[in-house]
Amino acid sequence: MSAATQPPFFTLPTETAIPLYRVTPSSLPSLLEKLPPAQAQWVRAAGFEATPGRSLLLPGEDHSVAGVLIGVDAAQPLWQLAALPRVLPPGVYTLAEATEPEHTTLLLLGWALGALPSSKQTSTNTAHPVGAAQLQASQAEQELITPLATAIGEVRRLVNLPANQLGPTQLAANVRQLAERHDAEYREWVGDALPDAGFALVHAVGQAAADAPRVAQLRWGDASHPHVVLIGKGVCFDTGGLDLKPATGMRWMKKDMGGAAHAIALAGLVIAAQLPVQLTLVVPAVENAVGAGALRPGDIVKAGNGLLVEIENTDAEGRLILADALHHALKDTSHAPALVIDLATLTGAARMALGPELPALFSNHDGWAHELLAQAQQQADPLWRLPLWAPYRSMLKSDHADTLNASTAPLGGAITAALFLENFVPKHVPWLHLDLFAWNLEERPGRPKGGEAQGLRALFALLAQRFPKA
Repeated sequence: MSAATQPPFFTLPTETAIPLYRVTPSSLPSLLEKLPPAQAQWVRAAGFEATPGRSLLLPGEDHSVAGVLIGVDAAQPLWQLAALPRVLPPGVYTLAEATEPEHTTLLLLGWALGALPSSKQTSTNTAHPVGAAQLQASQAEQELITPLATAIGEVRRLVNLPANQLGPTQLAANVRQLAERHDAEYREWVGDALPDAGFALVHAVGQAAADAPRVAQLRWGDASHPHVVLIGKGVCFDTGGLDLKPATGMRWMKKDMGGAAHAIALAGLVIAAQLPVQLTLVVPAVENAVGAGALRPGDIVKAGNGLLVEIENTDAEGRLILADALHHALKDTSHAPALVIDLATLTGAARMALGPELPALFSNHDGWAHELLAQAQQQADPLWRLPLWAPYRSMLKSDHADTLNASTAPLGGAITAALFLENFVPKHVPWLHLDLFAWNLEERPGRPKGGEAQGLRALFALLAQRFPKA
């Protein structure tokens, strides 16, 4: 979503604006004492109880809106204003009371997320109009919030695109377009060129698809700065391969490129903020299709780092393409990364353990992991750390190769997937691996059903804190 198409979330402060009163059942009585008697009587007559999600317009002179009461959950500042951009009358609004800066940031972000346009595709190409109601925010606040909201909207847009509109070619094109916008270096490896370039696993996963597999790479920044590597799983559709998914498990597999969408959006945030890093973004883009060239259970493929991988399950394909991408991005020892991050819609096991809203975090570095978890809490962008439990490596033991790509037992699947990936990360390189869902199962204010960004804001806050602009 470009700046030209995004709605005007905010306006600069003016002398006249309609106040938004955030209230709970316990704080409502004290607010009523401060309101003009006619307005307080109106609130009581309307039976307004200040429960979360409820709002009430306060009448002013000449049928104008004098204020808005909003029932909120005090523990969830991010979503308190999210429903309002689509329901309030046109006008300029302002927060009625001062709040802590970190809460103000979350309130403003929630408003912006509620104002994002729908990505629903219709025959008339119409979307729910937004932007008539604007919230006051300072220039600094707008410069902080608008890029975040835009990046979240971009993740949602990409994840929601169907596979016939976003295959490997189009996904790689999004990386190329990002590079072109920011004068970054771009490179791409495609089809039969992949094995010789060290991407035999990527080739093996995607070779049965009509749209050839590929790896897209962006490099940006000063080589003298700390090196940060971002890698996103780009499986544009996942049938499961010959280990075919059932229909219910395949229905939403257009979202299996959600990790790539996150990595692209995070790279865009880093570049736009001009963080003092050298950035490498790698997106392996494939379709895990069924066809004459499909990867088979029992096949053995040599990974980019030389490990022989026996295919236990063709539906454990995401870790295969990530493995080659990790090795490729990290093999240059002359400029070892300060941090490598991979993002992937990797395992159903993580969802079974943590549910759809809580991505699993794995890391080989306690310091980086603790800092990211602290940012996740501060940014209301939750993550939960799971262990790289070394004894479970025995579940990946192969009788015919160096490792299986998946355990033969349906136990600890998120952990064994992370352990597989750890084979491709040098021990001295700090590594963060996010296993996420990238999807909202239900419609809620500011969170439409469909594609969703998870962990994106926490990661960007971490990078901005660790690599601040001078």
